[in-house]
Amino acid sequence: MASAARRAGRSPDGITLMAVSKTVEPERIREAYAAGIRVFGENRVREFEEKAPALRELAGAEWHLIGHLQSNKANKAAELFGAIDSVDSVKLARKLDSAALRALPVLIEINIGGETAKSGLAPDAAELEELLRSELPKVKIRGLMAIPPFTEDPEGARPYFRRLRELRDEIAGRKLPGVSMDVLSMGMSHDLEVAIEEGSTCVRVGTAIFGSRSG
Repeated sequence: MASAARRAGRSPDGITLMAVSKTVEPERIREAYAAGIRVFGENRVREFEEKAPALRELAGAEWHLIGHLQSNKANKAAELFGAIDSVDSVKLARKLDSAALRALPVLIEINIGGETAKSGLAPDAAELEELLRSELPKVKIRGLMAIPPFTEDPEGARPYFRRLRELRDEIAGRKLPGVSMDVLSMGMSHDLEVAIEEGSTCVRVGTAIFGSRSG
């Protein structure tokens, strides 16, 4: 991460390492915490609900939901997580806003590759504009998140990362009320260096920290 940041003329301090802890048992999450990781990403509401009681002692840990969230689970997600990084509809954003008891940071998920099997709003979707202009007193839009189409060569992700950064910059330049674009969440274990070179402020790393797993 540090070498990629230096190649891009960036400070490593401006990049967050998120440990993707889906399917990982609490004991190993505590080991990652002891090693200095403070930001964790979970994919499923139910799974984290079951693990959360065993992780309460991890002071200062941030728990983000990064997997697809069905609107009927918005209430529980707003209760369990400190941030939702996968908002992909106006309906979901409004449900979270109604459920939140405090300010709730969110990222808008963008389907940057137009893949039918993935969640997220298209970069040119009318619903994206509607979401950016929605009145959401408690939901705070902080940036964008995306998962590009997988390629064996990490360089294959570069055009998608660049497009997401350009979209972020375009939205930020409009200075919309209640919308900040400080976070650009892109890059995983195999392509994080390319993502950092293209401006990522948060890389989501699972395999490189916890090893291969299913689910």
